[in-house]
Amino acid sequence: MESAIAHSPNPPFRPFPTGRQALDLAKAGLQGLDRIGEHWGLTVDQQRILLGSLPRTTYYAILNGTARTVSAHTLERLSLLMGIWGHLEILIPNPQASLGWMRRPHPDHRFGDHSPLAWILQGTVAALADLRRHLEAWRFGR
Repeated sequence: MESAIAHSPNPPFRPFPTGRQALDLAKAGLQGLDRIGEHWGLTVDQQRILLGSLPRTTYYAILNGTARTVSAHTLERLSLLMGIWGHLEILIPNPQASLGWMRRPHPDHRFGDHSPLAWILQGTVAALADLRRHLEAWRFGR
């Protein structure tokens, strides 16, 4: 039996980058996360939680450019975090106001009366995706 994908008019999904490209993207993403973490007041350990409890040695190996591989899981989380940051930059361009929004508890059912930052510090991909979808809906009026 042939798969439905074979009959789809759309090309297959683009695979995650691998090799040197993946390492370069991960390094740039971690450098960005470091700046985001500084703005949000995150420790390195909290940044690692956002990356799925990435081991400390792996975190620094990627950041220092000495890692040999990086997982698609780490790239996915970095992509979600960069998307969250990008949407916040557009929706709330004032850095102090965006920090306040991230740290203030919200009565919104999405965050269970917690702040968006506390929500994503649960460490799940679902929490990151929830926040990114929320910001996309806010930005594009969906």
